[in-house]
Amino acid sequence: MRYLVSSGSPYEARLGFSRAVRVGPIIAVSGTAAIGCDGDAAQQAAQCLEIIRTALHEAGASLAQVTRTRVLLTHIEDWEAVGQVHGKVFGDIRPTVMTAPI
Repeated sequence: MRYLVSSGSPYEARLGFSRAVRVGPIIAVSGTAAIGCDGDAAQQAAQCLEIIRTALHEAGASLAQVTRTRVLLTHIEDWEAVGQVHGKVFGDIRPTVMTAPI
């Protein structure tokens, strides 16, 4: 069974994507941006993780079940501030992570 999680964006239907998709026990979450967040990189990371948490919850999961994250940074010098936010959320969970500049 395929379960789609919507963000409510009008672009989802037009461009053919979902915030998250669950098929059986596997959930994939789309890339997430801190749209509308005027804060620094740490605040943007926190907003992204909250969006992801909400999508996982709607799909019947939690952050505790995450096995891998990917962090893309516009400014690589923000790695530590963003990493601290990531650590607050995933410190005990410790998924694999890839951080890269874009």
